[in-house]
Amino acid sequence: MKRFTCGCLLPIFSALLPGAAQGEGTEDDLARSPQYVAQEHRFHNLPNPDLKPNRSGWDIWSRFVFESKKGTVPIDPIPVRMLDKAALDALDNSTNHIVRLGHSSHLLKLRGKWWLIDPVFGPRASPVSWAGPQRFHQPPIALEDVPPIEGLILSHDHYDHLDVPTIEALKDRVKRYFVPLGVGQHLRNWGIPAESIEEFDWWQERQWGDVTLTAAPAQHFSGRTLWDRDRTLWASWSVRSGDDHIFYSGDSGYFSGFKTIRERLPRIDIALMENGAYDSYWPGVHMQPEETVQAFQDLGASVLYLVHNSTFDLAFHGWRDPLERVAALAKERGINLATPEIGEVLTVGKPRENRHWWEGLR
Repeated sequence: MKRFTCGCLLPIFSALLPGAAQGEGTEDDLARSPQYVAQEHRFHNLPNPDLKPNRSGWDIWSRFVFESKKGTVPIDPIPVRMLDKAALDALDNSTNHIVRLGHSSHLLKLRGKWWLIDPVFGPRASPVSWAGPQRFHQPPIALEDVPPIEGLILSHDHYDHLDVPTIEALKDRVKRYFVPLGVGQHLRNWGIPAESIEEFDWWQERQWGDVTLTAAPAQHFSGRTLWDRDRTLWASWSVRSGDDHIFYSGDSGYFSGFKTIRERLPRIDIALMENGAYDSYWPGVHMQPEETVQAFQDLGASVLYLVHNSTFDLAFHGWRDPLERVAALAKERGINLATPEIGEVLTVGKPRENRHWWEGLR
């Protein structure tokens, strides 16, 4: 039976059609970015002569409407390690911890201070509560138990990375927001004070307390409706705390920018790399597993930590496919792989035994 899944399209393809801009910074603010083309009112990716073209918007929409999906949603429960306030408080304040919340959402404890990356606690990656991709599992931490947040980092404005109910629920607990150019206007529209938001172009850097943040390039796109394609910037992020360097790829297709990041930033201890929601119809904006591994090797990082999978049904590949393919490549190439369970805590620099938790699950 064919399934009409238009709600699933919005998180990834909400901006495939051109249109007028809405809610953004002033034109002068954006025009200072080399990535922004004022005549088009849009941001652009870096030139990439090897870029594989995406299929047309019509082809993509038609596929979602008429093609059946198989194995994209787990039948068995995804394992979740639930965490409460006591468990979070018990984490050593002298080191750096990464807590996997699901998809690309992570809670970081950076030497005693709490940070969030792309937090999505809502039940769907969608603009509406009644349709769109639904979570495979509950968050490992209740939204009301999220501790006071020193900094909240956003990679771009798609629904599976920027969730309005989550932002609104946390706004009294977040001290500072670090976002790509243009994304700040979304936050201001939702009641976040302008003085608590910092917007970054690629390669801009900021020291906040003991943490050094750098926005770096990614190859992706942005938009939350059919009319605001690429009106805001997208980014990867470098997060340095003490002697530890955490890199987060955000959403990205494979491009030479990963090699440039290696050249311009200190050695990366752990790289949180996108691995999921890929397809031959849109090769330029999400990496196939083999490309994720190549991007990781381009970065020269020590540990490969997989994100952007196991929470939402956003493409046509089997839900285990990203994990299985990268795990096989990691074994073949001797890569130190981290595939933590939802709710698992990874302490940067601390040895751990990695489990293929998805094996045996349907």
